Amino acid sequence: MSAYGITHRLSAWGVHVFTASGAVLGLLGLLATAAGDAKLCLAWLGVALVVDGVDGTLARRASVKQVLPGIDGSVLDLVIDYLTYVVVPAVFMHRFGLLPEGLVSVGLAAWVLLTSLYCFANVQMKSGDNYFVGFPAIWNVVALYLWLLGLNPWINAAVVVALGLLTFTTVKFLHPFRVRALMPLNIAVTTVWLLCCGALVVLSPDHPAWLFGLWLASSAYYGAVCLWRTFRGP
Repeated sequence: MSAYGITHRLSAWGVHVFTASGAVLGLLGLLATAAGDAKLCLAWLGVALVVDGVDGTLARRASVKQVLPGIDGSVLDLVIDYLTYVVVPAVFMHRFGLLPEGLVSVGLAAWVLLTSLYCFANVQMKSGDNYFVGFPAIWNVVALYLWLLGLNPWINAAVVVALGLLTFTTVKFLHPFRVRALMPLNIAVTTVWLLCCGALVVLSPDHPAWLFGLWLASSAYYGAVCLWRTFRGP
């Protein structure tokens, strides 16, 4: 007989269902991409990013590991993340011409899929202080940047290759909801960044310069924290 009551079990199942909704959001993103609607795809990926950002906190509050020990929430999360962080963005970059045409685009999309497998299978994906070790396969964010910046596809190709290679390094990447150092500031900057992303996608290509500048500034903060943590060492 479980030591947890029906309320605890329903709460735990609710968290799992919330996490699982990311699979539906990924499907909606794929359908939007197939329909040629880049903004709608990015919107679904944005919602999926928010779901992934908060479901871990909800899972810990609901003690899902203890209440439902037969369901591995970490595996569930990884499966969905591979869809929304990797598969949909790879298709997005190929579909909307962000990569050089033809087989090069297909090859780079395959590069995204294959390098990300190492990231998801790496048991040392995170450092002791919860930074990601190596590029954490956040291709949804990369796709957003490439779409908003409108760079030459060959420059985008170089970025994709470089980030894929960074997957196999010890460069540190910030997890704003798990790293305890400067957590309130990290979350505040991340919130600003998310709001800017949403506004830029909605208003693009006629977004105001100040909004674009604020987005770049919040991005620069993230980059600076990652560099500082990388060069600080173990």
